[in-house]
Amino acid sequence: MKVMIINQFGDSDVLQLADIPVPSIKDDEVLIQVSHTSVNPADWKIRAGLYEYLLPYKFPIILGWDAAGVISEVGCKVSRFKKGDRVFSYCRKPVIQQGSYAEYLAIDADAVAHIPNNISFAEAATIPMTGLTVWQCLFETIRLTAGQTILIHGGAGGIGSIAIQLAKLQQTTVYTTASLHNHDYVYSLGADIAIDYQNQDFVKEIAAREPAGIDLVLDTRGGEVQQNSYQIIKKGGHLISLVTPPDDDEAAAYQVHAEFVFGYPNGEQLKELAKLLEKKQLKPTIYEEMSLEGAAIAHDMNRNGRLERGKLVLHITPSS
Repeated sequence: MKVMIINQFGDSDVLQLADIPVPSIKDDEVLIQVSHTSVNPADWKIRAGLYEYLLPYKFPIILGWDAAGVISEVGCKVSRFKKGDRVFSYCRKPVIQQGSYAEYLAIDADAVAHIPNNISFAEAATIPMTGLTVWQCLFETIRLTAGQTILIHGGAGGIGSIAIQLAKLQQTTVYTTASLHNHDYVYSLGADIAIDYQNQDFVKEIAAREPAGIDLVLDTRGGEVQQNSYQIIKKGGHLISLVTPPDDDEAAAYQVHAEFVFGYPNGEQLKELAKLLEKKQLKPTIYEEMSLEGAAIAHDMNRNGRLERGKLVLHITPSS
């Protein structure tokens, strides 16, 4: 089968197209013929070695944590799926080695859910990692409820665009940062107030509207953005970072609960996201679709911030 692998950490030029045997499955796994995957920041961070001390790995590594495709084989202990089912999965495994930049993927059935008929493989591939991460932030790490206020940094991105939609389903007030060019887009997702991070100070803008502070900041930026975010959170409120673990002392000084979330695979939660997709209450955004052979270009675009909105998707054409 065709795969995109790395044999060492490095720049995007370490990505190599290769041909390897189709993996065999365990009794509790399914084999997915992958149609589409999407590019997450985690992909190029793994490739660059930035997660070398965070997650166990083994070379050669097939990158990719999102998969959408058709089940081609079912383990003998799996009853929820059958051959031919359209499915998607957040396919991160305990050891980074076998990902979704591949024609076929063997994955635990508990990490898989059916794709609604009204959603394409390309659209479905944008959802698993980002959707589950946001779900676990808003409904597991905390319990976001109606009437609360939230700031989502980077509302036009893969994480932010889903976070806006899920937060609005809870009848919250949503602030988000985005370039002026993307304000119409984030408003179309449901944002209440968009702040131009290039020309406006989000601390001043929110403090003027919410003098008592807001309930939650979803941090997709880290660094100075994370540090400044504490100033607008009410005492007892929350900061959830998806990029760098918050400083406990700094959070304590502001009397804020601060946590770092690294999303994990969960088929039951993915099933809930599928229901929202089916009802059109959650809309995927594809910035561009490319071939698997264009993975290096896609990595560079993702890393260099050249995505205006949504996610890059890779189409995996079957080898002849």
